[in-house]
Amino acid sequence: MAHPLQIEFQDAMSPIMEELLHFHDHTLMIGFIISTLVLYIISSMMMTKLTHTSTMDAQEVEMIWTILPAIVLITIALPSLQVLYLTDEINNPHLTIKTMGHQWYWTYEYTDYENLEFDSYMIPTQDLPNGYSRLLEVDHRMIAPMETPIRMLISAEDVLHSWAVPSLGVKTDAVPGRLNQTSFIMMQPGLFYGQCSEICGANHSFMPIVIESTPLSQFENWSSLQ
Repeated sequence: MAHPLQIEFQDAMSPIMEELLHFHDHTLMIGFIISTLVLYIISSMMMTKLTHTSTMDAQEVEMIWTILPAIVLITIALPSLQVLYLTDEINNPHLTIKTMGHQWYWTYEYTDYENLEFDSYMIPTQDLPNGYSRLLEVDHRMIAPMETPIRMLISAEDVLHSWAVPSLGVKTDAVPGRLNQTSFIMMQPGLFYGQCSEICGANHSFMPIVIESTPLSQFENWSSLQ
């Protein structure tokens, strides 16, 4: 969960989010090196006397500043394509959960189980128990097993919504009349918070998402009691 004044990403709780963080750090380091080099060249030009002011042709220099940017773009594009492929890959999910966005709550349906479906509303601030997070807690959490491939089927009943959980690296649009899908694996037990990330009306900011990651045995016990 994000903290006040936090400027960095949340801790990665899924393999996809780990890959996204690695790609972010990789790209940021390349940008830092290029920015430092450009600032150094500009500073050197300002502090030294200009030479070769009458040069009309320098094929070696032109070749360098054509090839180097191409190499930089390739070193960014290849990891980007790899992460993009991983985010779209869905292999043998062990559990499928369908979620529908409404104004302004979520509905979860466990399609592998019979009659396992519920609505998830935000708990109003005045009803919030001590120690709980404002605007983030819900009356019914989405329970799911850890270390298990999970497929999410995402759609909407009325207007555009977006189902997003930053610590899992998941953000998928919920479009009326269309069924989008994504997948993730939660590596640790715990609570993972998200929110609707598409402006969907007056109470858009009151559509939190809470996923409770549990061991598989606890999830099976919970599902058998529903």
